[in-house]
Amino acid sequence: MKRKWWLYLCIILLVCVGIFAFWKYQKTDKAVKEEQGILQSVEEAYDLIRKESVHETSENQLVEGAINGMAGALKDPYSTYYTKEEAKMHREQLSDERVGIGAEITESQGRFIIVSPMKDSPAEKAGLKSYDEIVQVGKERTDGKTLTELLALIRGEAGTNVKITVYRPSEERHVELNITRAAIAQKSVTSKVLVSEGKNIGYVSISVFGEKTAEEWYKNTNEMIKQNVSALIIDVRSNPGGYLKSVAQIIGSLVKPNTTFAYMEDAVGYQEPLQLVKKDMAFKYDEQLKKLPTVLLQDEGSASASEVLGAALKDLNRAAIVGVKSFGKGTVQETWPLSNGGELKLSTHKWLTPEREWIHGKGIKPTLEVEQNALYHMNLPPMAGHFVEGDFSESIQAVQEVLKAQGYPINRVDGYFDRTTAEAVSEYSKKHDLKNNNKEMDESFLFALREEMVKYRDDLNNDLQLKMAVGFLNQKINH
Repeated sequence: MKRKWWLYLCIILLVCVGIFAFWKYQKTDKAVKEEQGILQSVEEAYDLIRKESVHETSENQLVEGAINGMAGALKDPYSTYYTKEEAKMHREQLSDERVGIGAEITESQGRFIIVSPMKDSPAEKAGLKSYDEIVQVGKERTDGKTLTELLALIRGEAGTNVKITVYRPSEERHVELNITRAAIAQKSVTSKVLVSEGKNIGYVSISVFGEKTAEEWYKNTNEMIKQNVSALIIDVRSNPGGYLKSVAQIIGSLVKPNTTFAYMEDAVGYQEPLQLVKKDMAFKYDEQLKKLPTVLLQDEGSASASEVLGAALKDLNRAAIVGVKSFGKGTVQETWPLSNGGELKLSTHKWLTPEREWIHGKGIKPTLEVEQNALYHMNLPPMAGHFVEGDFSESIQAVQEVLKAQGYPINRVDGYFDRTTAEAVSEYSKKHDLKNNNKEMDESFLFALREEMVKYRDDLNNDLQLKMAVGFLNQKINH
């Protein structure tokens, strides 16, 4: 009797398994057919555009447009598609070197102006100067091009030559330069020792968390330890982020091993603690670094990896934060190469602070909130041109903003050159003994105003956030 029951039970189980398998197959088959139907409509649209559209488009343009559309459908500003050229430029931003001529270029009213050539760079050796306007690269005129297109023309293989024609306003002539491209080292960490109340305070600025940022940090901080610094200031203002590994190594030099410095949360909500394991650290940091009173400087441009650093040091009571609320980017992206040479970057995780807070859209509040002087924030790039009353341009607007911040009585800052702007220009020209002492913005006026702004930013007394950090650390040291 028992055998029969076991037999019936087995038959019932087999039937159930069969029904489930059939249902699963049917469901899977239906899903596959639906997916094939969707993909078929994409192929149909592709064929129709290629055959019927009056606008010429290549196969690559259509494919890249489709990928861009899919990435855009996510409505996530951090998920994006990079073309082959864009992917290369994106990688170079975080690499320790890039091939080029070694010059900072800005765009002003469709004109490409040299901000400054880097020291000992191919550009400097060839004679390129600040305020030179690039008008031609090789046989290609720069008219109508974007900055990205211009940089693509300038870049190439190390050791190859590029011919660049510039207009030099100081000499009122065109100059043709032959520049040999080379690998340009990219430094993401700079440092100096500040002396206050007879004490040495180490100051380290991190512009981005790149491939070799941790190595640069190690060299700079160890050098400062040798100079007997009593405290440390870490500046990540306007730092957009970068590699998490670099941040982890820097945090590891400041806190104890096996400390959880953040949590990584995946799509299903699983939170993985990120810990600092001593054996994984690439450098043997001086233990004295972990004991130094520390302040982190941040602003609204401090984002992503910068916020991982700030949140860790704040939550672990390792440093005070001076400045204003940070940007608020709490997602982590991964990048995949595609067969067409492009790359697809997608947000795959959230990162949480050591106290498991998600700062996305909220930012990190400083310990001591200090607003910077409005004039300190203004970055006036080299500008070319001649503007008179009645003109309208973005360059005029930039000048108006600076003059108003300096206290000149200007009624509008919208780029329209009105009577009050003309009076302010005239007053500024007289005050600074400019040769062309009139109510027009000429080359000498634009040059003088920018040079004054550069000197203003270089004067540490005008950096209110840095002054607060130094004062705060002096109190910590003296106690």
